[in-house]
Amino acid sequence: MASPATHTASRAHTTPKDFFLWLGAILSLYGSITAFFALIFDYVNVAFPDPLAYAGDPFGTSVRVSMATLVVLIPVMLATLLAIRRDIVRAPGKANIWVRRWALVFTIFLASATAAITLITLITTFLGGEVTVRFALKALVVFLVAILAALHFLADLRGYWTLHRRKVNMVGAAVGALAIMTIIGGFLIIGSPAHIRDLRQDQQRVSDLQAIQYDITNYWQQKQALPASLETLNDPLTGQQVPNDPQTGQPYEYAAGDATSFTLCATFSSVSDTDTASRYSAYAAFDHGIGHTCFTRTIDPDKYPPLKPAMQ
Repeated sequence: MASPATHTASRAHTTPKDFFLWLGAILSLYGSITAFFALIFDYVNVAFPDPLAYAGDPFGTSVRVSMATLVVLIPVMLATLLAIRRDIVRAPGKANIWVRRWALVFTIFLASATAAITLITLITTFLGGEVTVRFALKALVVFLVAILAALHFLADLRGYWTLHRRKVNMVGAAVGALAIMTIIGGFLIIGSPAHIRDLRQDQQRVSDLQAIQYDITNYWQQKQALPASLETLNDPLTGQQVPNDPQTGQPYEYAAGDATSFTLCATFSSVSDTDTASRYSAYAAFDHGIGHTCFTRTIDPDKYPPLKPAMQ
């Protein structure tokens, strides 16, 4: 005859609390793993650059999103799993509710399928002679994480972690430590928030100088003379206004040379991004270091001929 405890366990029902705890745990788990993969892939891309690969934006948007995701979801995942295990200790019947079985079995299936697909892809790529260090490292990370996740939740399905609570706490601490190290590594790629702000301001300075350079060239084409100052380019009729430095609010420096040459100057807070400059000639034309930098331009009349006056 079944014991009262076994009978109670078999009659356990799923409450709304159970459902949403498991929903939160699974969603935070999947989101954390996805963000972890994205961060590791970015690290591999930096360590083993591919000249044919897209360089991405210099502000590390994908890295920042992955870091923020880990900062939020890792604590949520650990907290919800801890709450679930405490419920199971207080009420052993919670180990048999359908939402727990479905969540664990689906996660084990998904992790196992991911590991198998990754292994098949790696072998296929290897046989085709196309395996690179970048690809091999990324595949290895995905394979290891998938295998470890499958084994962890298979043990959970069998009740191993309920019987060995100290070990599961050690696993949680290890996951938290790994997440912290991964997040810290992100700052090595994108730098501090202050550095990102400097990059954004410098990009705006380059965009402003490009626009001013265009306006000066257009002014010369119309009048066959360089403007006396940048204020000359302001046009209240069209609302055109020469931009100022985004940080100081002061005008950019401008000096006219001979009939077709002029100089534009700005003070930059960081070194120009070489990857962006190598792909976009407009940025390469404004390659800069930290500090006050000037750019001298000469208008080619053959390339930018004077505009003919309108017919009277």
